[in-house]
Amino acid sequence: MPPQGNIADVVAHPVRLRILQAVGGRDLTTAQLRELMTDVPQATLYRHIAALVDVGVLAVASERRVRGTVERTYTLGEQMAHVEQSELATLSDDQLRASFLAFVGELLRTFEGSLSLGDLARSHLGFGTGAMYVDEDDLARIQQGFNELLAPYLEEVTGKQRVMLSTVLLPAE
Repeated sequence: MPPQGNIADVVAHPVRLRILQAVGGRDLTTAQLRELMTDVPQATLYRHIAALVDVGVLAVASERRVRGTVERTYTLGEQMAHVEQSELATLSDDQLRASFLAFVGELLRTFEGSLSLGDLARSHLGFGTGAMYVDEDDLARIQQGFNELLAPYLEEVTGKQRVMLSTVLLPAE
């Protein structure tokens, strides 16, 4: 397991990214996570969940007894799978490449899965790239406004389609 204090190392693992994307915006039990991730052995899934809980990216929302065992329901923790700029600065180029590759791989897996939704996927799909000219203060204001804009859409609501929003900022050459 990665060191408990290094969120970037913990979150960068492909299985852990999948767990975080599954939980994002809702609470899921371990049984529900197993149903969503049938290709991951149960013991492996539990180890990855434990690593995410250890660094505060996942939190236990509730516990209940089920057939003599405790079933936990997980939610995103205080760290929210966000790697701070200061922590990114400590990663080597190879660690950054591996982290970004894991992110892109999970993005592609999510995209492939959404294609099974047919027309619904196309009506809720969008992607593109555009240039912006900013300094660090501009980025801070954009992030604050972005968070405020998204806040009303982060709770699960009956009748609304769950979508995944991924953002990437890359300095252009």
